[in-house]
Amino acid sequence: MEELDLLKYEKELYKEGITLIAGTDEAGRGPLCGPVVAAAVILPKNYTLEGLIDSKQLSEKKRDKFYEIIKKDAISYAVGVVDAKTIDEINIYEASRKAMLEAIEGLSVKPEYVLTDAMPLSMENSKAIIHGDALSLNIAAASVIAKVTRDKMMYELDEKYPMYGFKDHKGYPTKKHLEAIKKYGILDNYRLTYKPVKALMEEENEEFVKE
Repeated sequence: MEELDLLKYEKELYKEGITLIAGTDEAGRGPLCGPVVAAAVILPKNYTLEGLIDSKQLSEKKRDKFYEIIKKDAISYAVGVVDAKTIDEINIYEASRKAMLEAIEGLSVKPEYVLTDAMPLSMENSKAIIHGDALSLNIAAASVIAKVTRDKMMYELDEKYPMYGFKDHKGYPTKKHLEAIKKYGILDNYRLTYKPVKALMEEENEEFVKE
């Protein structure tokens, strides 16, 4: 089986003299709670990091290891964070796009080209790649930065509200998480437009929402 070249898209751009290529990806579309976090990463030309793939396919230990290496080796990296309230206002798709654009804007070095994980950005010199986090090294690097950054935020939330179990489910709708919401109520960083939260709110009426 032929090995996948994770620099295939980057190499096409290198041929055109483009070397400052940012990859961008988000983490946290599915959770009921917390922000959606995007990262943008510009890796050096022809950069390699053995074992780096889409963050969803990596163990937490490997993600944490790659997170530190990417931060050290990247020409530039930045994150964009969009909170639950904004997600409710503009929907998760637009919030993901907003987070990506914020991350790109936050880069200390301006990219010549941007590769995204399936998200059209309506900006010049950008390309949306389906399954980009598994096909482009720059996007894979961004997926790791975004995921680890968001997980750290959820660990902080867990310290504040340990009864919800955020360290285990990171805000995703597990059975235990739904039981905790039912028992302890909805915090102000929940996404109120998400079906499970909406259903519990309707069940318990407006007094269920905690300030």
